[in-house]
Amino acid sequence: MAAPAQPPQKTAGDHVVADQSAVFALLADPATHGLAENIIRIDTHGAAVFLAGPFAYKVKRAVFFPFMDFSTLEKRRAACAAEVEISGAGAPGLYLGVVPIFRTPHGLALGGEGEAVDYAVKMRRFDTDLTLDRIAERGELTPELVKAVAAMVVSAHAAAPERRGFDTAAALSTYLEDNIAEFSARPDLFPAEDVAQLAEVSRAALQRVRPLLAARAGAGFVRRCHGDMHLRNIVLLDGKPVLFDAIEFNDEIATCDVLYDLAFLLMDLWQRGLRIEANAIFNRYLWASDDAQLDGLAALPLFLSLRAGIRAKVEAAGLAHLAGEKRTEAEGRVAHFFQHTIDLLATTQPDPVRFGDVRVKTADPSHPTLWAVGGLSGSGKSTWAAKAAAGIGTRAPGAVILRSDIERKRLFHVAETEKLPPEAYAAEVSPRVYERLRTLARRVLAAGYTVIVDAVHARPEERDSIEEVATQAGLSFAGIWLDARPEELVRRVTARTGDASDADAAVVRHQLAYDLGPIHWARAERPVSTSPAAPASD
Repeated sequence: MAAPAQPPQKTAGDHVVADQSAVFALLADPATHGLAENIIRIDTHGAAVFLAGPFAYKVKRAVFFPFMDFSTLEKRRAACAAEVEISGAGAPGLYLGVVPIFRTPHGLALGGEGEAVDYAVKMRRFDTDLTLDRIAERGELTPELVKAVAAMVVSAHAAAPERRGFDTAAALSTYLEDNIAEFSARPDLFPAEDVAQLAEVSRAALQRVRPLLAARAGAGFVRRCHGDMHLRNIVLLDGKPVLFDAIEFNDEIATCDVLYDLAFLLMDLWQRGLRIEANAIFNRYLWASDDAQLDGLAALPLFLSLRAGIRAKVEAAGLAHLAGEKRTEAEGRVAHFFQHTIDLLATTQPDPVRFGDVRVKTADPSHPTLWAVGGLSGSGKSTWAAKAAAGIGTRAPGAVILRSDIERKRLFHVAETEKLPPEAYAAEVSPRVYERLRTLARRVLAAGYTVIVDAVHARPEERDSIEEVATQAGLSFAGIWLDARPEELVRRVTARTGDASDADAAVVRHQLAYDLGPIHWARAERPVSTSPAAPASD
């Protein structure tokens, strides 16, 4: 990695190295834009954004941080140009170019001729109520939108250039030590005892996954990613989620393991209490990824913690621009993110599951558990798994779901909702599907994550074999069987749309003739109620 940037010799204020008040006043003046209405200004630690009519102008703040250097005019110009190039590639039509701010005989001017004193990224203005943080605050992250966001991330990572050989562990060590240094310098915000404990646990976690990180870099899982993929940097344009405002100021920061890139989004959802949504994106990403992604889950708790730590650090850096009630609110956010930095590295107590009149609890809540859910098509297996997964795992963002319908489609290289030909359901195919589920479950458990295996599990040997996976790993197993009346099974499968299952009424009637044998798993006629939310029947 390149040597860290050195701070300018002269600094003023908290990280601020130059006075941009005249530039900001120019852009905040409606006359500059030929408008009558007021200009809306939005401030962050690294930029000031001015919303003017149909356009937005974003000026890089003249600041120096160890992780971001806009301390000179040339660095701000280069950063503006890089933002248009990098973020514009993934958001066509949103980024319109770089506009110089000139000094003229009559004062500062946006565009024209003269001596450039600053630069602004010009963007097509969008409705700020359509960024995903605002949508999440309104409770409008629908399952359809969550599915689209997951697909967007998968596409972004597929298009991102590979960076094989990148030293991920060295980069993460730098971020970790920067975080610890920033936390240690602010005992008024970050308790010294907590910082010391965090440093010890984080360094040990990084040391454990060093070989894994190197192997992933060699396998193509390190790419030039977005780098700042949280909810505020995703907007709905023409009804589709679009990433914008990628890391443009430091190629090495944006170069990272794809799971570390994804971790920012997962952490953001998790810390907002949107745990079912975080888990859904997590699983949809894994379903669309190479199986080797499952091994990378061993590093995910560290990734999530580092992302929360960076948010705590960034929020703390922005306090200098705030006062009064806004500063108090920001200090609350700092404390919130810092607590998540600690919590995301820890093993959590999973939520107990009440199944009918039976309370299902695993033997060792500090270790991952293998859950299996079975039942005929339409019994509610996938709905239960999707709602339960966020609460029964010992690591954020919850349990990994392995679904037989998804894995059968993957075996035949077809899309999730594309109907398979009859031969994909031949008698000899199902054993391959179940063996694949067991193989993937072993990998998930080895990485330290709880797993839910969702399949019909109609045969006693199928139920015994999945339980044996947990036994061989020395881990807890919980089996659940869902029952429903025949007419209800038929109704549900007939009503399905946009689902991975190809089952129809004929399949259900065929399954109703199965000899299921003795079922020793917990049984109920409807999906289990779990915390934080109870699932609906599918």
